[in-house]
Amino acid sequence: MNTNEYLTALENFISDLQKYPETLNTDITPALKEMCSLLRICKIEMFAYDNEAAEHLGIYKHYVFYNEGQSLSEDDVFLNKRFTTGDDNIAIYRLWAADGCQWSDTEKHRIDILLYILTYSHAKSRLTGIAHHLTFYDTELDMFNLRQFMKCIKILYKAERVDEYTAVYFNLKRFSLVNQQIGRENGTLVMKKFIGLIAEQLDDEFENVCRIGGDNFITLIKQKKLPQILRLLNGTGIIYDELKGERILISATAGVYVIPDMDSFLLPTDIMDRVSMAFHLAKGSSKQDVVYFDDALLARSKRDNEITSCFPRALEDREFLVYYQPKVDITKRRVVGAEALCRWFHNGRLVPPIDFIPVLEQGRDICKLDFYMLDSVCRDIRRWLDSGKNVVRVSVNLSRRHLSDMDLLQHITEIIDRHSVPHEYIEIELTETTTDVEFKDLKRIISGLQELGISTAVDDFGTGYSSLNLLKEIPWDVVKLDKSLLPTSSSENYMQKTIMFRYIVAMTQEIGLECITEGVETIEQVNLLESNGCNLAQGFYFDKPLPVADFETRINDGFIYNR
Repeated sequence: MNTNEYLTALENFISDLQKYPETLNTDITPALKEMCSLLRICKIEMFAYDNEAAEHLGIYKHYVFYNEGQSLSEDDVFLNKRFTTGDDNIAIYRLWAADGCQWSDTEKHRIDILLYILTYSHAKSRLTGIAHHLTFYDTELDMFNLRQFMKCIKILYKAERVDEYTAVYFNLKRFSLVNQQIGRENGTLVMKKFIGLIAEQLDDEFENVCRIGGDNFITLIKQKKLPQILRLLNGTGIIYDELKGERILISATAGVYVIPDMDSFLLPTDIMDRVSMAFHLAKGSSKQDVVYFDDALLARSKRDNEITSCFPRALEDREFLVYYQPKVDITKRRVVGAEALCRWFHNGRLVPPIDFIPVLEQGRDICKLDFYMLDSVCRDIRRWLDSGKNVVRVSVNLSRRHLSDMDLLQHITEIIDRHSVPHEYIEIELTETTTDVEFKDLKRIISGLQELGISTAVDDFGTGYSSLNLLKEIPWDVVKLDKSLLPTSSSENYMQKTIMFRYIVAMTQEIGLECITEGVETIEQVNLLESNGCNLAQGFYFDKPLPVADFETRINDGFIYNR
């Protein structure tokens, strides 16, 4: 073999090797054939060890890269070569010479070069595999991630087959409570089993459950499989203790997008956007666990985007107005406080809160609006104090979005103190929380406000998962009973609800909390409050939310509501 033949074969080998990105998992014999023929090699095999410990224990993977088919034995092995990579992987090559020939020193050197190139290619292939796994897999649960979902969408879109599928984006409901109840390790086991049940229904190469993060997942499924997948998401018992047979119910909220015909103008990213819209609506709803994307939802999304885009200018132009809903002492029929509620005067009309508050709550804009409201309330209170008007305590709502703000107390006091408003005139309302993490943040904030002399109220009491624990653990000043706790003569189980209401009022008052009922709309409800010792009410029976000027007439010393 002359040098030119060798160099040509080496160049061909290196070139051909590029065709095999997975050199450890594919047949690379064609690439080796010319070199092995020139170097008189009839067989190449390799033993791969993850590290020295694996080598010592004999734990390896075996590969045969070239085998001419001659009858060979262990005694015929002519050459052993051992390589250690930078990450401590070990490769041991064994080579057989054709017809038992003896290699020259030049041939041995060239064989070394061949093995170095093979080792480099294997390492590259392995790293490529690791990179692919890290790119398309969730390492915690060893399942596909969002990139895999988008990859499948793009492939199907290009093949004009994406309309054969439905996208489902789902979240395991209250999973933080599952972890709290059975422990995080069991929680992870339950999550894997639940996802496994869904995966068992999927047999198409593009039907993969992909983890977005935490307890959020997304999948493509053939449209005919949607009913059986939704049945699983509606609630499935998962065993977490095989010995005791103990299981826990797992269910999910989901957004569903039935992908339309390819005739529709649709980009791969549109699919993700639309199923996300449906999902977030389902997650924010207390009535629907499954929401389907449709044209109405698309129109709503466009409207939401318009609200988000014009919010900064509206805030700057002070388009948001404070309306005050009186809190009334029903025995004296006098205003003893108020709740500040937001109204948006935009393009010549008042926009109801239900149209813009949920949109702002999807991001941090709601926090800016809350601080704006607190500032506006403090301006009014300062003006009332300076003009000698009667002043009552005003409650201002704060979104749960604030709970992660480590400097929230500083932000609140800075606004109040900027207007020199005594802390006793401000009350901060926060709703019940739904997770243990939020609960801890809530406790920190309420305790801090109490130390600053700022009153705090738990809003919508009776709608959260931990109502009694909320009263036991957190030093509130005021409990606002949700209107859902108010029984009416037409209610089912009227007597039972009346008894519950009576004892809730008695309990809150006995532990030293001020108790007020919101949503009071009828004289029947007013009488119920009086007969059960709850003397504070807020609701349309007395007043709807009022503009500032109208509310000021209610806090005059002489104003009394008619009986």
